[in-house]
Amino acid sequence: MRRSGIYPGTFDPITNGHLDLIRRWRAVFDRVVVAVARNPQKGPLYPAKERLAMARDAVGGDPGIEVVLFDELLIDFARKHGCIAILRGLRAVSDFEYELQIALTNRQMHPEIETIFLAPSIHYIYLSSSIVKEIASYGGPVSALVPPGVEKRLRATFCKRTASRNLKMKGSAR
Repeated sequence: MRRSGIYPGTFDPITNGHLDLIRRWRAVFDRVVVAVARNPQKGPLYPAKERLAMARDAVGGDPGIEVVLFDELLIDFARKHGCIAILRGLRAVSDFEYELQIALTNRQMHPEIETIFLAPSIHYIYLSSSIVKEIASYGGPVSALVPPGVEKRLRATFCKRTASRNLKMKGSAR
């Protein structure tokens, strides 16, 4: 029997910190399901299908890693996919409070599915998708923070926005 864990997130975009956790979870579990949440209430920069494509590209061809979209209660989705654990990364104490509440609620609903926390590698302890997007929006360097395909997509996204903003500013100056 294969031991499967599910690593949920918005992944807007997926970062090297996420990949660090995925690879480390993969060393523990036979199968890791990377579950990309549609999560429209978070107002993601990229639509769900783009985030899914970026995540699939970033994890490569490891047959033990499955990248899927989900738009339902995580604990039910985990159960349907045969996962014995929900895998979560914790960067700071503030993450823990929120994650603990969710873990305990999930345990009430499906006690057979554990929540397991893992701290990121020291290189990525500060990293978040929000930080990456802010740096990229100002044309800053993100190559050490995200996979190459994500960096390329961020550059294209923010080049378009900058060009559009410049056109609007030029038009209003007349």
